[in-house]
Amino acid sequence: MLEPIPTTEKIEFKPQFIERYEKLTNFVEFKKYSLSFLRRSIRINTIMGSVKNITASIKAKGWLLEPIPWCKEGFWISHPNRRDVGNLLEHHLGKIYVQEAASMIPPLVLQPKPHDFVLDLCAAPGSKTTQMGSMMQNTGLIIANDYKGQRLQSLGINLQRSGLTNVMISLMHGKRFYQFQFDKILVDAPCSGTGTIRKSLKTIRIWNTGMITKLAKQQKELAHRAFENLKVGGEMVYSTCSVEPEENEGVVDYLLTTFPQAQIIKVTLPGLKTSPPILEFNKTKYHPDIKHTLRIWPQDNDTEGFFVAKIKKVE
Repeated sequence: MLEPIPTTEKIEFKPQFIERYEKLTNFVEFKKYSLSFLRRSIRINTIMGSVKNITASIKAKGWLLEPIPWCKEGFWISHPNRRDVGNLLEHHLGKIYVQEAASMIPPLVLQPKPHDFVLDLCAAPGSKTTQMGSMMQNTGLIIANDYKGQRLQSLGINLQRSGLTNVMISLMHGKRFYQFQFDKILVDAPCSGTGTIRKSLKTIRIWNTGMITKLAKQQKELAHRAFENLKVGGEMVYSTCSVEPEENEGVVDYLLTTFPQAQIIKVTLPGLKTSPPILEFNKTKYHPDIKHTLRIWPQDNDTEGFFVAKIKKVE
């Protein structure tokens, strides 16, 4: 049963927002889920121990764990009397990472392997970086980059707590990477966050189409640079926690039309419910191969909204 978000703030969606989202999805359902409490979830850090042992330790403290279908290390977590997951000893020891269930999807789609050379272009605060480091069994090398020094503080703390030694932090704008030839690249781009309203109600207040246009331009620049830094045969994932077509399908369309070597890879995750990608919006038609991307509305799985696309550089 959905639990409304406790707030004294008057919540009103702008008429332009409502008009737009009625074209994109079932707005009544979107609004209902966007204004309901977001279930807390954790990911087990297998660098620090087995899923079985760490979950047993948490359950012994009275916490309830429900497996997340698409991530074998992920669990929704609840307690009859508590919500302070961050106070768990397992969290302080780096055995778990408090991470939203949909946020676990991009690394699972990218599938970095042990000994890969990986770029996480927009890494802070590090949820996906630490997930990839664990998937790589603490081998290979991840360049975890962000463009604001202040954001690197949380990234560094999370990497240390997770016990990872295969990550190097860099501070630069994503546009400044030149021809490193990575095996895998994750571009979890800065976005409007319209898929995360249930975590940040201010998104409703600050939303405007001008912001969307500005962000889409920046996202195209990041995706463009990332693809140039991908070796032939390499794969990248472009993702956002936005559900705006211009920030998602529009960016991937730009990549496909700019680079003949760019090829969409169809992906599915068992247990994950998805919605059809947007192939035409506001009289703009997108590349037909975009049908193979993942569009996830909050109402699909009772999570945040997300968009994920996997792109391969072919010869």
